[in-house]
Amino acid sequence: MAESIRRAPAPMLAVGGAPPEGPGWAREMKWDGVRVIADCAGGECKLFSRNANDVSGSYPELTAALERLGNGRALTLDGEVIAQDAGGAPAFGLLQRRMHVVRPGEQLMSEVPVQLFAFDLLSIDGHSLVAEPYLVRRERLAELAWEAPLSAPPHWLDVDAAQLLQVADEHRLEGIVSKRTDSVYLPGRRSPAWVKTPLRLNTEVVVAGWTPGSGAFQRTFGSLVLGAHDPDGRFVFIGNVGTGFTHAARRVIRQTLGEIEITTSPFDPPPPESVAGGWRWVEPILVGDVEYREFAGERLRMPAWKGLRTDKVPAQVEVPPIR
Repeated sequence: MAESIRRAPAPMLAVGGAPPEGPGWAREMKWDGVRVIADCAGGECKLFSRNANDVSGSYPELTAALERLGNGRALTLDGEVIAQDAGGAPAFGLLQRRMHVVRPGEQLMSEVPVQLFAFDLLSIDGHSLVAEPYLVRRERLAELAWEAPLSAPPHWLDVDAAQLLQVADEHRLEGIVSKRTDSVYLPGRRSPAWVKTPLRLNTEVVVAGWTPGSGAFQRTFGSLVLGAHDPDGRFVFIGNVGTGFTHAARRVIRQTLGEIEITTSPFDPPPPESVAGGWRWVEPILVGDVEYREFAGERLRMPAWKGLRTDKVPAQVEVPPIR
């Protein structure tokens, strides 16, 4: 099993952009969850995050279901762990309750059930499929005996991307992903053979500090100070986010901020308004997810907090593209 764990591949990544036109493209829905690689061998299954951390303990019902699915076979799957809200839409904020718990109890597992949506099959019975075209991998994926909480969501050929985006919007999904039907799987690489088209823009951010709160937020914070790495590798300021937090999340985040506080800004130079605003600084080690309207090169416009992430490290967080 140790050898299988060491060989668990990094997931292939998509580029962002408008849905490609023309023949030779398949479309999938884009799920708002946590990307994982599922690796099964010798009757035991593990789940690995994008940065190769073993997150199996957080989702014991999924590893148990994968072991039933594999029935002793060796499998490597690529997919997304999601939690659904009362309306059936994937809810990243709800999934937060599971992401950071290494050994969830029965009550939490009952309150926040999770599912694994698998959209690629990378190997089976020791035979690698990464060099096979997308449609072959999807065909082999569909042959597995899927049962809840596991599933292989559909893909569509020759559909209108704008219409599919409308369907995604109606069902409160994150967007769509277009994939070349002849594309091979490139572990750890971002390829134009896969194009993600979100309905709303999302980006990872690094928490660099916070601003004092007032009124109901006096004991927590007003906003979080956000940073990311520019193309030269410099850690730069990209704005503040003060909405999207539950009261419980504010309390937990404020406690964490107090534990990692530092006296000087991690930005060089710090934002000019930080002195007059009494901004507080922290070690830039927390990675979060935000939704925003646009980014013109200086600050995120209308950002809303979605949650902390454990599947990326700060060094991987880059300034979003200008759009």
